[in-house]
Amino acid sequence: MNVLVLGSGGREHAISWKIAQSSQIDKLFIAPGNAGTAALGTNIDLSVDDFEGIRDFALENKIDFIMVGPEGPLVNGIADFFAADSSLSHITIIGPNKEAAQLEGSKDFSKAFMKKYNIPTAKYCTVTKDNLEEGYDFLDSQKAPYVLKADGLAAGKGVLILDDLNEAKAELKSMITDGKFGDASAKVVIEQFLDGVELSVFIVTDGQSFKILPEAKDYKRIGEGDTGLNTGGMGAISPVPFAKPGFMDKVLNQVIIPTIKGLKKEEIDYRGFIFFGLINVKNDPYVIEYNCRLGDPETEVVMPRLKSDILELFEGIGTQTLSERDVEFDERVATGVMMVSGGYPGSYEKEKNINGLNTVYESLVFHAGTKKDGPNTVTAGGRVLCVTSLHRKQEKALEKTYENLEKISFDKSYYRKDIGYDLAEVE
Repeated sequence: MNVLVLGSGGREHAISWKIAQSSQIDKLFIAPGNAGTAALGTNIDLSVDDFEGIRDFALENKIDFIMVGPEGPLVNGIADFFAADSSLSHITIIGPNKEAAQLEGSKDFSKAFMKKYNIPTAKYCTVTKDNLEEGYDFLDSQKAPYVLKADGLAAGKGVLILDDLNEAKAELKSMITDGKFGDASAKVVIEQFLDGVELSVFIVTDGQSFKILPEAKDYKRIGEGDTGLNTGGMGAISPVPFAKPGFMDKVLNQVIIPTIKGLKKEEIDYRGFIFFGLINVKNDPYVIEYNCRLGDPETEVVMPRLKSDILELFEGIGTQTLSERDVEFDERVATGVMMVSGGYPGSYEKEKNINGLNTVYESLVFHAGTKKDGPNTVTAGGRVLCVTSLHRKQEKALEKTYENLEKISFDKSYYRKDIGYDLAEVE
């Protein structure tokens, strides 16, 4: 089988790493890829949004599967683009069509969907310039902190959590009338704040059946103790100690099954991964958000725990025979910690030489923002790489991860030293 992976981050490196292990893989291409993916397949200089270029490349290279890593191409309709061209009908897109991708692409759509199918989520109010006063009234009815979410995609920056009511009202006005997040915030969802511990649950579905993948918990804030600005993710742990059978039964019966049944009832053909961003409130799961793809850095701890051949699952999606495929997990704990550029998530410098990559032992290094500069590997983004380790015990896995992080260096590098340590308290 020939596979094209779209994307250039740690998620795409981890997925490519897993694909490369398949007994069925012939040729693996990654567009545009990074310095890490170059060691697994062939990097292709193609933008993930260049649908025509992707089409031409796929036909020329007899691609069987296109694994779409980031949400942008899915929300923008890459699956629809391929479905509309009969010459591409033999190629399976791993990812939902444009209608299905609204689960992530529109907060209003996903909240209305959850409300309709009784999927537990926070109370909410959708606001546009036409009902701004209603938005103010809803904020008045809530207790601090106040949660404002841009309806559309805003590159992970469209969520504000504010403690002051007047500031929340001012920000709501700024988002809607001043276009703070561009078109993404022409519509804003105000949510009730839920207090609990977050986790991510993933499934893969062929539109009929589904398989549950290992769950994970990621760490969004830049600073230790979950302080400072939000980032794309500073690390992740899988499995999650509090996701015990009783809790996961609730996730299955109250969240996953109603979501799949709801999609079928709406006649939405969803094929690919669904990421459930959940929060555990007093041992009950609530959905914070849906994503129409795998998470990052969660993929960097989920893929190492997936024992099954991922191309078997892709084939199950393409032929709608996923129910016949097995999903096996590695029982060990996977711990991943991100090393980032100094200044991230604000401004930072690129093209810093990365040293020590060849000295890492008994851990995996997934590249996120890297590129080759001659013989050197240099930084090319805010989140640069993720070091992942596996061990029967979480503390031993973390010990190995941090031991190897110390071997890697680049100018002004930074990583959190407390990833996973909170989980011992919530078991």
